[in-house]
Amino acid sequence: MAKVRKGIEVSIAMSEAVAQANVDVIAAYPITPQTHIVEHLSEIVAEGHLDAEYVPVESEHSAMSVCCGSAAVGARTFTSTSSQGLALMSEIFTIAAAMRLPVVMALANRSLSSPLSIWNDHSDVMSVRDAGWIHVFVESGQESYDHVFTSFRIAEDPAVMLPVAINLDGFILTHMIEPIEYEDDETIRKYLPDVKMKNALHPDSPVSMGCFGMPEIYTEAQMHRQVGVVNSYGTIVKAWQEWGDLTGRYYRPVETYRTDDADYCIVTMGSYGETAMEVVDTLRGEGEKVGVIKLRLWRPFPFEDFRREALGKKTLIVVDRAISFGGPGGPVASELRSALYGVPGAPKIVNYVAGLAGRDVARVDFRNIILEGKAKAEKGDTDGFTLYGVRG
Repeated sequence: MAKVRKGIEVSIAMSEAVAQANVDVIAAYPITPQTHIVEHLSEIVAEGHLDAEYVPVESEHSAMSVCCGSAAVGARTFTSTSSQGLALMSEIFTIAAAMRLPVVMALANRSLSSPLSIWNDHSDVMSVRDAGWIHVFVESGQESYDHVFTSFRIAEDPAVMLPVAINLDGFILTHMIEPIEYEDDETIRKYLPDVKMKNALHPDSPVSMGCFGMPEIYTEAQMHRQVGVVNSYGTIVKAWQEWGDLTGRYYRPVETYRTDDADYCIVTMGSYGETAMEVVDTLRGEGEKVGVIKLRLWRPFPFEDFRREALGKKTLIVVDRAISFGGPGGPVASELRSALYGVPGAPKIVNYVAGLAGRDVARVDFRNIILEGKAKAEKGDTDGFTLYGVRG
């Protein structure tokens, strides 16, 4: 494929990126809103454009099981799911990380039942945030395409060997048509070499994987897992830097917009960042010293990057897309409060949960959240969270 820029559905662009990455195995089960990704991949394989095994399994549990097996023998492996599919997959999802298997997944974020909803929020990914996977959030179609390559590069690095989930907002991104710049195949081959797994399963040199863990070794195994996720940070930053050097598109764990002189910032993850930036531009014109902090890397959490951007601000207004039921607020706000606990000069944090199950959060809503959040902080009303837009 030559370098080209074209208007295309984001799901289709991700599929074609997976094909450009020259994957060996795709195992998937259809579920809205990720179906277009694996559906198009099945066409690419069936038409002979990609020499890969496409395994149409009977459930998401089986999909991740196949992925674990294929990654264990050293095959470049991809899957995709959403919501209830991720919930069904969860038993094997944790095993993929524990066994250090470099699977890459497109996770089209969608609300969890009940009531049944096919629309977007972050309740699915937050249910598995502590499973040991690397989690990246994307904001646009271009980022979705780019992060397919960077995620394989990160996952398969011998110093990492961990699965990576690319989180993209269901429908808001998956079904959107955007202009996306494709890289040529030569650039991709230069950036993403063939996978070489050091301890791949092979009948000529059998090894055991996923063995029974007695109490005498289980704690050490979990510590090894923790160290692996934390230490992946350096590889992630390097992979993003090298991608930027090749393409001109650079990514960072925490990204900002108009924050240099900001007194307060709105904090987002995923596709909300673009709308937030538009609203900040408007408020800047009205004299408000406001900016945007966008979290791209969710696990491992980029503590130092976040603190560097947060310190010096008076208030952070955090917009969550999921609820931690019975807890102190949304998962992101809770994480940020923890990251800043005991840090001198830490800003106040005001938490809103919004956009559940795809409820629209328009520019006027962002404006309301920002100005109301600023007023709450000035009054010292920073406990708990506000579920924005509740009717009745």
